[in-house]
Amino acid sequence: MKVANGIEIIKVLEQAFPKYLSYAKDPIGLHIGTLNKKVKRIMVTLDVLENFVDEAIAKEVDLIVAHHPLLFRPIQAIDTATPQGRLIEKAICHQIAIYGIHTNLDIGTGGINDYMANSLGLSNCEIMDVTYEEPLIKLVTFVPKSHIEAVYEAICHAGAGHIGNYKGTSFQTEGIGMFIPLKGAAPFIGKVGHAEQVSEIRLETILPLKLQNKVLKALLVAHPYEEVAYDFYPLNQKGKAYGLGRVGCLTAPMSLHAFANWLKEKWDLDGVRVIGDLNQPIQKVAVSGGDGNKYIAKAKRMGADVFVSGDIYYHNAHSAMEMGLSIVDVGHHAEKICKPLLADFFCQKAQEYKWMLDVLQSESNTNPFRFL
Repeated sequence: MKVANGIEIIKVLEQAFPKYLSYAKDPIGLHIGTLNKKVKRIMVTLDVLENFVDEAIAKEVDLIVAHHPLLFRPIQAIDTATPQGRLIEKAICHQIAIYGIHTNLDIGTGGINDYMANSLGLSNCEIMDVTYEEPLIKLVTFVPKSHIEAVYEAICHAGAGHIGNYKGTSFQTEGIGMFIPLKGAAPFIGKVGHAEQVSEIRLETILPLKLQNKVLKALLVAHPYEEVAYDFYPLNQKGKAYGLGRVGCLTAPMSLHAFANWLKEKWDLDGVRVIGDLNQPIQKVAVSGGDGNKYIAKAKRMGADVFVSGDIYYHNAHSAMEMGLSIVDVGHHAEKICKPLLADFFCQKAQEYKWMLDVLQSESNTNPFRFL
């Protein structure tokens, strides 16, 4: 077991929820302090408020990971007479680093939207709004027949060859490779100064652009040649899709009234706002954390009976009623489910990487609303 460095911890987090998935200008990342330090205790939270930082200080936390970034907008001064200024001062004085992971956690696989859908047992889920599709490339290389299996297995192990629900996909054709080793060369086959003809396999496969360096490294290690011939080609087709919102089906239909009460209990909510006929049968559900106003029409187009989200505006509620879409407004604070999500993630990674890491969920209530 070892005490992990903060850079190491966040690197693992960003591998699971890459920054490139986030919305443009979303202020994710490190906000306060440094990651280049030993981290023994981490605390996860939805919001960073002064009462929460006081809690982190009392519990001797080294690193805070929050879903809602502390600094949404640039600040002109750190005025310690203001709540935000005091918060920043306290964090710095107690050497607590604060890191924000926002829309990349919403969008990423296993993130907030998936967590919401899975908690409701939704099946046959689709992405409501695709925001990113992985670019794909093709690798073409030429391998002597004696090493084709070793090279093929190495690049597939590095992540090449995945198409949909298939792995290890490739196309192989036999041909003749020709070359003349020059002075200073150390050829695997042939002699310096002599023309050689070698029976080779042209190996083609597909991979995500993000894995190019990893697959290339595996190719160069496994390939016997001193100078490996290979090409990478950009492809028009796209790979895995990512986005906000999920639409799927309940295991069994229920009334809107029953669904809203079940949801309230499931997500431990103080109250919900419901739009629609309480007796309406609900089967197909759309979910999106945070502010869902701009996805109302999209949820309807995708055939949802009800849309579960937060911060629905008055006039948008009228629009939903007119188009026949029910809504359960769970509020923005429903995203507090990020706390068990992130806590489980860090606990699993601590076990996997053998980190000596305490993972805490904030107990501070940051919901500004009260239900009477």
